Amino acid sequence: METAIVITSISLILFSILALYDGFYLHIFKYKLHNQSESKAEHYTHTIRAVLFPAILYFLFLKQDCIMSFIIGLTIVALDIFVMAVDAFIEKDSREFMGGLPRWEYILHLFVNGFHFASIAVFLSIKVNVKNDKIAILSNFDQYQNYQIFDAIVINLLPGAILIALLHLFLCIPKTRYVWDNLRAKIQCC
Repeated sequence: METAIVITSISLILFSILALYDGFYLHIFKYKLHNQSESKAEHYTHTIRAVLFPAILYFLFLKQDCIMSFIIGLTIVALDIFVMAVDAFIEKDSREFMGGLPRWEYILHLFVNGFHFASIAVFLSIKVNVKNDKIAILSNFDQYQNYQIFDAIVINLLPGAILIALLHLFLCIPKTRYVWDNLRAKIQCC
């Protein structure tokens, strides 16, 4: 189990780094998908996923002692999978303004989503135990040495995930999008 917690932690960190690069730098800062008429639907799917991620961190990873939080977390993960499928379906049309999705960004999306769902799948392999045709849900991870590190990682990712979700939401609103675009126009790099 210790190894699974380490793998979950590493996957979560790698996902967060790659998602920040892809979701913030490429989608919002560089390509400005929120301003492209063809990309509005893609920005909305990214916004939904950006809002779901802090909820996954909280309900699935942090709230260990509550079965209802676990069920809510699983429901949010299922919704995230559905929204990811919609996003993948519309992405080809969404990126026509730039000649399509670059191959390297497509590969980046595979890694981002791979690490995201690997962290969830490995975590679930720890959380859910099936023995003698009975399902037991582990409610206390304190006996695992590396759990405190994992818990600290999740707690530290939560504020940044909330900020990214709020930025995505603000970019859906014309007035706050205008403020962002004016701030972005002042930055002459990248």
